[in-house]
Amino acid sequence: MFYDKPLLKFERLLQTYYSFAPKGLVSFLKAIPVWLNEKLFLKKLIRDGLSEVESYDRRSLKLLFSSHHLSHGASAFYPSTFDEAAILTIDGVGEWTTASIAKGNGRTITTIKEMEFPHSVGLLYSAFTYFLGFKVNSGEYKLMGLAPYGNPTGETTARYIELIKANLVDIKPDGSIWLDQRYFNYATGLHMIHQNKWEKLFNLQKRLPDDEISQSHCDLALAIQLVTEEIVAKLTKTTQEVTGSKNLCLAGGVALNCVANRKILQSEIFENVYIQPASGDAGGSLGAALAAYHMYFEKERTPFREIDGMHGSYLGPDFSEKEIMSMNKKTKANFSNQHDSEVLSKDIAREIAEGKIVGWFQGRMEFGPRALGNRSILADPRNEEMQRKLNLKIKYREGFRPFAPSVLEEKASAYFDIIGNSPYMLHVSPVSKDKRKTLPQAYDTLTLWDKLYITRSDIPAVTHLDFSARVQTVSKESNERFWNLISAFDQLTNCPLLINTSFNVRGEPIVATPFDAYRCFMSTEMDILVINDFVYHKTEQPNHEDKSIWTTKFERD
Repeated sequence: MFYDKPLLKFERLLQTYYSFAPKGLVSFLKAIPVWLNEKLFLKKLIRDGLSEVESYDRRSLKLLFSSHHLSHGASAFYPSTFDEAAILTIDGVGEWTTASIAKGNGRTITTIKEMEFPHSVGLLYSAFTYFLGFKVNSGEYKLMGLAPYGNPTGETTARYIELIKANLVDIKPDGSIWLDQRYFNYATGLHMIHQNKWEKLFNLQKRLPDDEISQSHCDLALAIQLVTEEIVAKLTKTTQEVTGSKNLCLAGGVALNCVANRKILQSEIFENVYIQPASGDAGGSLGAALAAYHMYFEKERTPFREIDGMHGSYLGPDFSEKEIMSMNKKTKANFSNQHDSEVLSKDIAREIAEGKIVGWFQGRMEFGPRALGNRSILADPRNEEMQRKLNLKIKYREGFRPFAPSVLEEKASAYFDIIGNSPYMLHVSPVSKDKRKTLPQAYDTLTLWDKLYITRSDIPAVTHLDFSARVQTVSKESNERFWNLISAFDQLTNCPLLINTSFNVRGEPIVATPFDAYRCFMSTEMDILVINDFVYHKTEQPNHEDKSIWTTKFERD
C-alpha cells in the first residue's frame, strides 16, 4: 500500500505547468525527467525493492495506492477511540487536495468537501517560513516558535495582518481560501514566492538563514500565525456543521501547529478531539495501510477505548542488551549497569537536579516528529540558564527555540491550564498563574534576546514568552520507565516535570540506535547517557583519537 496516487499527482503537475505556461519552463525541465525516470514507475521500484529483501510471488501481491488525504484521514480516525468522527485534514498539497473534510464511521471513511491546489493553508504558511529564513517542509515549527516574540498589540503586527489579508489570501466564511498567485511561485517555480513583491509589500527584506532576527521578523511570524489560526478555526466550524459529529480527528502537516490546536480545544466546537501524533507525511504510510485493511479488505474495526491505537507512538525499533554490548565493545565505551529501575530513576533524577543534562534512550523509538521520553534529552526546567545552554551547547541551534515540558499526567493541572491530556505534545497550555513571575515595565519594548532571558515563571526553561508551553502529559500506563524518572525527580524537588527535547543536534534526525545515541552524546556537552540499563558518564569516556570510528556502520546482530 502506498500513501499517494502518483499518476494523479503527475496529472496535477502537467495541468499546472500548462495553465501557467510559458512560466515555469525551468522548473518543468527539472521536474519532468525525475518523473519519467522514477516516479511514474513507482510500482516497479516498489517491486524491485521488495525483491531485494526476499523473494516473493509477484502474482499474489497486489499493490494499492491510497489518495494522499485519505491516507492522512485514515491515520487519525482508525487509531482513535471514536466509533464515528469528523475528519479534518490540512496540509500543503497531496495530489490535488490541500484540505479535506470527511466523515469516519465504523470501518469506512467518506470524503465530503475538498479544497484544491494552488490554494493551500500549508503552502501559505510555508511561504512565510521561506521568507523568514527557515527551510520549507522542516522549518515551519521554527516559525511557530518565533511567533510569540511578536508584539500582539503592536501596530506593526496589525499592519502585517491587514496586508496579508488584503493582498495574499482571501479567507472565505467556511474557511476555504484563495491565494493570489501573483505573489507566489511554488506552482511552477523553484522558490515559494516572488521575493521582490513580498519585500515591497512588507517593506522588509527576505531574511537569510544566518541573519539576525529583528522585531519585524517576529511580528510577521505572529501575523501569519494568527491568520492561520483564523483559517483553521473557520475550517473546524465548517467541519462540525457538515458532519454533525461531536468528535474530531485531525491530520496533515498543519495539525502539528500546536497553537492552532489549542484554539480548537478552547472553542469547544467538538466535545472530543484526537490528533494523529505523526500528522505529517510519515503518518500517511500508517493511514494507507489502515485504509487498505478496513476499506479495501473490508476488515471490521473495533475502536480503541482506554488508550488509542498509537500506544504512545512507541512503534519504532528497540535494542537488546546484546546489541548494546556490541556497541560498547566497538566504541570502547565505559559504562555501569543498573538493572534496578527504581535505583536508576533516583540516581538520574538526582543528577538532573544538580544541573546535569541527560541523554535518555529507552525501549522502542517514537514514531513521528516528537521525542516522547524514549529518545529524549532531559534537564531541569527550574534552571534559568538551561534553555540557553541546551540550545547553544547541546542542540547547536537558534537560541530563541523553546523547549517542552514532560509532566506527570496526574499533576499537570498544578502547573498548566491544560485541556484534557496531551500525551503527544500536540497543543500548548498556559503556565498556571500562580507559577508565573511579574514582567518588568516596558517589557514589550525590549529586544527579542532581552525578552528571552527574563525569568517568567517557576519553570523558566519551558515557559515561552506568552507564558505557554508545549506540554507532554506522561502516564504510568503509556511509559512507566519515563514516568518513574519524573516521579523520582518530583520526590526530590517537588517539581513533577522535566525538560524534554529530541535526542539529536540541529540538522540531524533523532537518534535511532545505541551507536547514534553514543555518538551524539560524545559530540555534544551532554553529561550523562542512559541506554536502557546502561549508564555512561562523559568524564569516564575514552578520548577516541581514532575519528574513523564515527563513520563505522554498525549492523544489527
